[in-house]
This record gives sequence, structure tokens and C-alpha cells, in this order.
Amino acid sequence: MTAIPRFTGDASPYGGGEPYADYRTADFPFTRYANLADRQLGAGVVAANDEFFAMRENLLLPGAAEFDPEHFGHKGKVMDGWETRRRRGASAEEPWPTEDDHDWALVRLGAPGVVHGVVVDTAHFRGNYPQAVSVEGTAVDGSPTPEELLADDVKWTVLVPRTPVGGHAANGFAVDVPQRFTHLRLNQHPDGGVARLRVYGEVVADPAWLTALGAFDVVALENGGQVEDASDRFYSPATNTIQPGRSRKMDDGWETRRRRDRGHDWIRYRLAGQASVRALEIDTAYLKGNAAGWASVSVRDGDDGEWVEALPRTRLQPDTNHRFVLPEAVVGTHARVDIFPDGGISRLRLYGELTARGADALRARHRELG
Repeated sequence: MTAIPRFTGDASPYGGGEPYADYRTADFPFTRYANLADRQLGAGVVAANDEFFAMRENLLLPGAAEFDPEHFGHKGKVMDGWETRRRRGASAEEPWPTEDDHDWALVRLGAPGVVHGVVVDTAHFRGNYPQAVSVEGTAVDGSPTPEELLADDVKWTVLVPRTPVGGHAANGFAVDVPQRFTHLRLNQHPDGGVARLRVYGEVVADPAWLTALGAFDVVALENGGQVEDASDRFYSPATNTIQPGRSRKMDDGWETRRRRDRGHDWIRYRLAGQASVRALEIDTAYLKGNAAGWASVSVRDGDDGEWVEALPRTRLQPDTNHRFVLPEAVVGTHARVDIFPDGGISRLRLYGELTARGADALRARHRELG
């Protein structure tokens, strides 16, 4: 685990004007991975020991935390985050919290996976943020209750040890624990507030489930697909193209800046495993004046394999889901969508089934990370 040391310490009291003007953050390399704690993926905050001032569910809201300096309620200042009451000691002689006192929230990841980084964002918590945070993970399959997760026989692994954090800052922690997790426990020591929690990593899907499905979307994030690289991420992340469901608005897809040369844009994906692809969809939902003009899709087998064209360059329509049945199946481990000349798509779907080699490799990785 590594932290960004300069983020520790107080932020100045809010002095008016732009509330994010003195916000502290940095470029965290692990944010190239998908957010496993995304509500759109199915994540949720299933329990917390205290949420007196602000609800635990705020932790996973999309977008940046909002701040209204004049918004007060019956319990005090209304904050866009999770905030607990102030802890107190046991007596007048010892009015301070003990070293072990802390608050916690249980988070169900949207899809089980390997965690590569965590951001504990204390935006707008300037004098009421925790002194330190820690993060633990566990793997409990199925749909466990909070009581089952907190049982004595559940093993929790430290992802982020107890570490001081700063107020009004994105506190980033790189994680190097090669295990598959289904749930996290965010601890704040001793109390306070956190605006947002982001958990970046790789989905590790259940091979038994994928095998039972037969044909499925082999590039979908929830099934273990991943964006490896993209030519442009100016307006929105390329990972949006493999999120569950259809896009709900323009920035829920992938859109590039306007090109002024004769090039084109692209995204490269890693599939859930070696698969035989039989059909695909390219959706341009909500991209009306900025959809890609044309698109092609290629597949390759292995990191050094040759790209094989599955869909030749094809005209796209704005705000439309385009479906294509391939004349013959294409086998591969990676895919690439090329758009011409620029613009965007909202979703890419590649329907197929794992090969015997792909299923064996997925089962082996699942055992290794378990």
C-alpha cells in the first residue's frame, strides 16, 4: 500500500466562492481500472455502525460531492457523504475516544475482483474528517447479510492499514494484494466524515456462472472484460462502453475530442477469457450530433496475435443500437473497436462463449486468487 503523504492534515476553513478551489488531488495510476464500487455495476453500502449526520449510501454516489454552505437540517450541517457523530470517552476523567474506537461501513462490490487502488475522498470535510482510515476486504460468495459478514469466522484482509488522511482531499492508496474480494470494510478512526469511496480493480468473474450461461457478453465489465487502452478519454472514460445496461445520458458512453487530422480513435479490450465471438452490438445511445461516423471491430488471440477483422468499417447512425451477426465465429482473447474519424459510442457488446482453453484458464485464475 502507498499513500500520497502531502494530503494529510487540515484544509483551510471554507471561505466562500468555488468550494473545490483548494481541493487536493493527484493523478493516481490505478484509476485506469474500473471502479468496482460503482452503483451501476451493482455495488452498495450494506451497513454502517453510525450515520447520524449523513447517510452511508452517499459514499458510492456518482460524480463529485456537492456542497451548499447554507444547507442545515435538524441534526446540523447537511453533508454529501457519510458522517458519524463525535465519539466520546467513558468518563469525565477520560473524555477522549480510545485508540481502538472507530466507525465502519460495509461495502458490497458491484463485481468480485482484485483491488489495485482505493480513493477515500474527504471533499468538503474540512474540520470533521477522520484522523485516519483503514480498509479491509473479504470474499464471501452469495448474498451474505451484514451479520454474516461480521461473524467471527469471516477472515478480513488488510488492504490499507490505518493511515492518516487529509481533509477536503482525494486520499489515494495503491493496493498490492493479489486476492479476489467481494466486500470491503471502510474504517474511519475515530469518527468523522467521508464524501466518496472509489475502489479500482479488475473483475474476476465466477467461471461456474459463465459456463452455465453458455453464450454471454465476453467483453462486459461484470463478466471480467477490461479496457486496456484507448486513443482518447477527453470527455468520458472508455470503460463506460462495457458497463451494464444501456447508456442513460450522453456522458454515460465514450466520447473523444474533435479530431483535426486524418487519424481515427480506438479502444482496446481484454476479453473475459479466450472466447468464440458470434455476434456483436455497437450502441450510440444519446450520442446524436457526436456519434462516430463509422466503426469496425477486430479480434486477436493472445498478446502478440494478429488482428482479425470481425466487422468491417460500417456506417453508424446516431442514437441507435446496431446489431450484427458474424458470418463465422472469431476466436480471440482481445478485441478492438475503431471509430472513424472521431466522436463516440455508448456500448460495445461481444456475444460468444468461452473456449475450453479459456474456461480452463479462468478456473485456474479463480483458484489462484481465492
